[in-house]
Amino acid sequence: MTELLAAHTTFRIGGPAGRWLVPQSEAELIAAVADADAAGEPLLILGGGSNVLIGDDGFPGTVVHTGGLRGWQIEDVAACSGAFINVAAGEPWDDLVAAAIAHEWVGIEALSGIPGLTGATPIQNVGAYGQEVAQTIARVRVYDRVEQRVVTRGLAECHFGYRNSVFKAIPNRFVVLSVSFQFRLGNLSAPIRYAELARRLGVAEGERAPLAQVREAVLALRRGKGMVSDPADPDSWSAGSFFTNPVISVEQAAQLPADAPRFPQPDGRVKTSAAWLIEHAGFGKGFSVGAARVSAKHSLALVNPGSARAADVLALAGVIREGVEARYGVLLAPEPVLVGVSVNGEGIGQ
Repeated sequence: MTELLAAHTTFRIGGPAGRWLVPQSEAELIAAVADADAAGEPLLILGGGSNVLIGDDGFPGTVVHTGGLRGWQIEDVAACSGAFINVAAGEPWDDLVAAAIAHEWVGIEALSGIPGLTGATPIQNVGAYGQEVAQTIARVRVYDRVEQRVVTRGLAECHFGYRNSVFKAIPNRFVVLSVSFQFRLGNLSAPIRYAELARRLGVAEGERAPLAQVREAVLALRRGKGMVSDPADPDSWSAGSFFTNPVISVEQAAQLPADAPRFPQPDGRVKTSAAWLIEHAGFGKGFSVGAARVSAKHSLALVNPGSARAADVLALAGVIREGVEARYGVLLAPEPVLVGVSVNGEGIGQ
């Protein structure tokens, strides 16, 4: 039976898989990957499908879904070192966040409501509301398709950056099997570093708040932006933020309007807001091209209201990207993995 990939992505877009596999163990997953590699067959590793846009023609090779790798184990809990937890790649991310809060493990509470599976989080160093998974990841176990063996990469070996890691920088080499986290113990959150979240909680930036309250506040903020997957809300039928916030030179930042957001970075560059650039370039909420449109709730999300195809999303993204570059001289980079498609020539064709 043909498996339509649209059923496995939050965009609800994607043609058929040539072959669809859902391994139930690490051994099965590694065998499936190794067999495809040995046969020279195109291979796509798919998790929760929340950060991917797959072409309308689908994927001609083997698609291996990691959702069969479930569960997590407590390796150690100590007052001095915190909790050390090993989590299978197929464990739903938000289930882990909820469990961490219930166990009073601190460090991922602001990452509540992010769709997808745990194995995907280190790949792009998932982050939101002032937190990143790199702040709590201790190590990542992967199958290295080049060396054909399982390896464990410690925190420093993951080379985490803004929405980046070694796993993303070298695409198609590493298959995440499990992720180990080290959490501080306590019932109060990490310091709140995001102004919008601080206002919602009624605390000053840098203060802490009860873990459960932080989760509730983050979920409310994300729902208001269509960033929590909801079958009844077409504004959530997306890959979340379609473009990353640009990190530009000081000289480029100086050319932006005075009211454009500017966030100095440790390397001397400046991060600005992709959403601000998109809106001020004339692509406000609800702007559409074909059957795809900008979310009515958040200008950084491109959505499929129900009948959009990958070609519609790509056309919309291309118009926005060209418009922002023409207006501000800043080239926006797509955040989702693009499979078999591209935006203005940028993408991944496998």
